[in-house]
Amino acid sequence: MSSATLSKKDTTISILIIGTLFFIFGFVSWVNSILIPYFKIACELNHFESYLVTFAFYISYFVMSVPSSYLLRKVGFKKGIMFGFWVMSIGAFTFIPAAYSRTYEVFLFGLFTIGVGLAILQTAANPYITILGPKESAAQRISIMGIFNKGAGIVAPLLFAAVVLKATDTDLFAQLSSMSADQKAPLLDELIRRVIKPYMVVGTVLFLLGLLVRFSPLPEIDTEKESEEVAHANAEKKSIFDFPHLILGALAIFLHVGTQIISIDTIINYAISMNIPLLEAKSFPAYVLTATIIGYIMGIIAIPKFISQVNALRLCTTLGITLTFLITTNHTEVNILGHHTSISIWFVVLLGLANSLVWAAIWPLALDGLGRFTKLGASLLIMGLSGNALIPLVYGSIADHFGVQQAYWILLPCYSYLFFYAIKGHKIRKWKL
Repeated sequence: MSSATLSKKDTTISILIIGTLFFIFGFVSWVNSILIPYFKIACELNHFESYLVTFAFYISYFVMSVPSSYLLRKVGFKKGIMFGFWVMSIGAFTFIPAAYSRTYEVFLFGLFTIGVGLAILQTAANPYITILGPKESAAQRISIMGIFNKGAGIVAPLLFAAVVLKATDTDLFAQLSSMSADQKAPLLDELIRRVIKPYMVVGTVLFLLGLLVRFSPLPEIDTEKESEEVAHANAEKKSIFDFPHLILGALAIFLHVGTQIISIDTIINYAISMNIPLLEAKSFPAYVLTATIIGYIMGIIAIPKFISQVNALRLCTTLGITLTFLITTNHTEVNILGHHTSISIWFVVLLGLANSLVWAAIWPLALDGLGRFTKLGASLLIMGLSGNALIPLVYGSIADHFGVQQAYWILLPCYSYLFFYAIKGHKIRKWKL
């Protein structure tokens, strides 16, 4: 079935189902923001080692995104989504032996497996929502999906903290540094085993969701057929590498998701560096995601009626560059929402606003005119999510050597390239020697 033949009812049902998928993406992905400091304490890690959480989780997108496109081509969207949920379920259940042995490497394998499942789901869901309607309003639809995603991101770390952390943990964490290895071991074993019950529940729910989607009314979408105009334009195209705006868009996705993950997954450790206890610092990812949702709502209202997707991208990338300078150069102490901190952490929060419409704008620009190459092109963009794996490691390494605030300079080249893509990169349709 093509998107043009979908009835209004089918389109609405499809958007609701895909919205549910984006909620699951958000819940499973953004819980990493609390897992990073949690594992850092329980497994006794430095900054670089703790950000292997994001590396293990997101490098799976690089490994699995292209195979995902072939899987979807062979079995279709619905069965592919089912398999994606089941793979995620296996990853969640892997946390059980990892917790019993307090083995960080097994946790990382579980996170990698969850990421593999998510890569399959993302490869299906993103092009799906992009083509469910006019391309001029694709950013608007993706913004709606973003509200599902980031709304789950607000809930996930707070719910995880409520289930796993105790009010007495602040005192425990303060005492750990003065304990011997023998004294710490049983306390850290008890701490890490608190993840067993919640991840048993998560694994079971993911398995059942796979069955639910498989037998849902979600229609199949045919992305192989091209309009006569697109078919003529793509007549000489042999591969996705013949589309420069797609390749440059994949790099833009790589850098964008890196900036997004840094704003969310580093902010708890940044707050802790200001002597804010973990039980208080856990709120900061929710502030970033709230700013992102505000940006999504603005995008839904304004795009394309008052501002184009491209201009929204230009505005957001300019804001990102500005905020990077403010984060890295300000030390003024403020008291906001009951938190006594450096004002720079609130500029990190505002990165949520700067990042809000970037993903939504890049997808339709990068997939424009791909026709029969859409699935493979989408898988290449999903591969760009490996930026979540690599860029935080660079941040963590810089943080270990120069401090957590100065490490935010890594954002400057990322936003600078995104600004280039917004101005010129998306317009390039032929490689020039």
